[in-house]
Amino acid sequence: MDEEFTEPRFASRGRAYVYVLPCRDEDLLKIGFSREPLQRFRTLHRRFFEFFDLERGLLVEVDRVAHARRIERLFLTSWIEQRAPAPLVVPASAAGHTEWYRGIGDEVTSLAHQLARDEGLTLHHPLRPWLAAQLSQRADALYDWSERMLAEASLEREHAGLPGSGPMELALLDTLAMCEATGLPLTDLLPESVVEWYRYGPHRGLYAP
Repeated sequence: MDEEFTEPRFASRGRAYVYVLPCRDEDLLKIGFSREPLQRFRTLHRRFFEFFDLERGLLVEVDRVAHARRIERLFLTSWIEQRAPAPLVVPASAAGHTEWYRGIGDEVTSLAHQLARDEGLTLHHPLRPWLAAQLSQRADALYDWSERMLAEASLEREHAGLPGSGPMELALLDTLAMCEATGLPLTDLLPESVVEWYRYGPHRGLYAP
């Protein structure tokens, strides 16, 4: 299925980011780097905004990939003895099995703040405002995409004979839930028909917002 069609794209415009993503319900976190953090987060968990703690998560923003790799390497090698297995719910293809750590949340956060001060880097901590800003900057694309996806999701539910939500509906539900989780006002960003469907549509009960 065409990813460009099923999900809106949120490009990082050439920047590179080192991320720290703590799990919400346990003392476990993921370290990595990406040119497109939103897309990377979604490979880790389709509802990453619920699985990870956005208040404790962070991004270090740099100008070059080589710089991001250097910082990532520093983070990955500073606590080798605290490495832990990836959660089973994270797809094996995306997990990065040497990039999960237990019991280092305070330490890696302090190191990120120190690097940002010493090297004059931009630090996004907590992560939620950065996510909200990324989505807000693409409000026009989100408006059109959500309207198109609602039409496709309705056709999918009507004709595919699926017992529950199909791929189109799930993609739309996850994106709208992400917007809501970052504090964005859905009524200002989306067509009225999409907001109405999200609140009261046939998916409600299984995937209720």
